[in-house]
Amino acid sequence: MIEYLNILFAEVYKILFLLIPVLVSVAMIVWLDRRVWAFVQKRRGPNVVGPFGLFQSLADALKYIFKEIIIPASANKIIFILAPIITMTLALISWAVIPFDEDFVLADINVGILYLFAVSSLGVYGIIMGGWASNSKYPFLGAIRSAAQMVSYEVSIGVIIINVLLCVGSLNLTDIVLAQEKLWFVIPLFPMFVIFFISALAETNRPPFDLPEAEAELVAGYQTEYSGMMYAMFWLGEYANILLMCSLGSILFLGGWLSPIDLYPFSLVPSPLWLIFKILLLFILFSLVKAIVPRYRYDQLMKLGWKIFLPLSLIWVVLTASYLFYFNLLPTN
Repeated sequence: MIEYLNILFAEVYKILFLLIPVLVSVAMIVWLDRRVWAFVQKRRGPNVVGPFGLFQSLADALKYIFKEIIIPASANKIIFILAPIITMTLALISWAVIPFDEDFVLADINVGILYLFAVSSLGVYGIIMGGWASNSKYPFLGAIRSAAQMVSYEVSIGVIIINVLLCVGSLNLTDIVLAQEKLWFVIPLFPMFVIFFISALAETNRPPFDLPEAEAELVAGYQTEYSGMMYAMFWLGEYANILLMCSLGSILFLGGWLSPIDLYPFSLVPSPLWLIFKILLLFILFSLVKAIVPRYRYDQLMKLGWKIFLPLSLIWVVLTASYLFYFNLLPTN
């Protein structure tokens, strides 16, 4: 019995060791997000609460904690409450398979990619439940938009990842990183990296694809009727998903924790810091897109996903497979 309890406490410790930094990172990237927008628009951004405004996210969190949670009288209360909990939970459990080093991963499973797809595909249910349970037309329209948008771009992301799997021969995320020791996949698969980045913007409902939340026409979309900590859970899940897509892009195309130059002094930097640096780099690109690119119309969004990205990614799969087969480079394991 004591042995089982020790194992249980060890697993709980590992989970907390992963989740607490993720939650703190979400607060920090919100600050970074605002600073990047301010830089682009020649404003100061958060600079009052704490040094350089670093405590602004903490102040926002305290505001959400103490704000009243209002549930509409006509809402389906059980589903209304469950929706943000599901969204936040699914966003956090996805991090279980993200490797920060060869031996630094919570669950080094052989089907890490499939696990991420399974969890991310369930994430749309939280948004649909929130929009439907609100019993209001604007949240419902936002939820329907989000469902169509996430399904459309998950197809493209899945086909893009097939290109990486053809080069590696494994669904394990650690194996994918180790396969890039000599050459990062962003070089031979650069068009797929670009499509992956744009699809990740749509998958996470980020501008210019934030149509499920479009303030101009849907007030705030599926989040309209939420307030207090329930709204904060949606916000937390959204930013955790953004970080997850940045980490996935870093692992699939940018060599994960691998150093770009295996020379002094780069070789002295701990491996997890390289992955964190690459995640921050991709996140800054996410922020720049929000500050620069105007919002798409919904028909343009669907056309881009189904008529441009999907055919291009399918063609690239055929080209990748043909090249690897012709030059006898297909992985043998």
